[in-house]
Amino acid sequence: MSVEVRRPDKRMRRVAGILAPLLLLLLTIVAFVVVGAEGSWSFVLPFRGRRLAALVLVGFAIAVSTVIFQTITENRILTPSILGFDALFVLTQTVLVFGIGSSALGRIPPVAQFLGEIVVMVVLSTLLFRWLFGGARRSIHLLVLVGIVLGVFFRSISAFLQRLIDPNEFTVLQDRLFASFNAVEPDLLLISAIILVVTSVVLWRMRHDLDVLTLGRDLSTVLGADHRHLVLRLLIVVSVLVSVSTALVGPITFFGLLVASLTYQITGTHRHAANLPVAVAVALAVIALVGGQTVLEHVFGLATVLSVIIEFIGGIVFILLVTRGTRR
Repeated sequence: MSVEVRRPDKRMRRVAGILAPLLLLLLTIVAFVVVGAEGSWSFVLPFRGRRLAALVLVGFAIAVSTVIFQTITENRILTPSILGFDALFVLTQTVLVFGIGSSALGRIPPVAQFLGEIVVMVVLSTLLFRWLFGGARRSIHLLVLVGIVLGVFFRSISAFLQRLIDPNEFTVLQDRLFASFNAVEPDLLLISAIILVVTSVVLWRMRHDLDVLTLGRDLSTVLGADHRHLVLRLLIVVSVLVSVSTALVGPITFFGLLVASLTYQITGTHRHAANLPVAVAVALAVIALVGGQTVLEHVFGLATVLSVIIEFIGGIVFILLVTRGTRR
């Protein structure tokens, strides 16, 4: 008598793959809030709550922007940082410190600085996108190439100005250039949350268009999609997400690559109705950030900054993806 062995349903495995990171997320959040907490909870909860909110918002923005950008470029080893957003942020901060000084910059309200940085990055990126996609022969490959060139150009100007800055001013500038989750203004968190909610609604309504883009330019055009205008709209949304994240805490280059790679491993699908919730709602990004911050504080004793650890791990993932030839 033979016994029939049924394989686990693929959908059940996928649900289990989503619930496991969700449970891990809850555990890391509890650990972040509770572990090492001393003194009055009326002080601990608001203090750690603001930092937790910053971690969540940054993880959200980076995860979504990376998944969308990799869909547009049809390449799983590229991130929005290839367009030079990080280099533009560094250049903006360098020009401000060099032009008006750290003392005058400190007197500018944080909200004004935050909104100004977002506007500068979004406006410049939008102008770049419209120029590159203004003609029929423009392509995403040209966009990536121009982004790399502009990134090198921005870094060169920043390096030149930094050599001319007073050493005391340069110390202040260095503090502004490292991603930090420890001193985020509550007003900035509220503004960032509103922007991210609006962009989330826009992207969720475009999730089926994103699925079509995974088929490539030719097939998506045959299916009736206006590929050029669709890519342009998505790139503007990506620029908003990256600008918010970078202006809020500073540049984090390889983190999105790490999150996107884990997301694809869990979902095993190209459907954005699954990939976007896994990258955000299941919060692989938040797990890595919140868990990393907890380990940083209670294991390393804040001997370094979280962005250094993230960049180190993300750089290893990038090297592995390149050596394995992981391409879409």
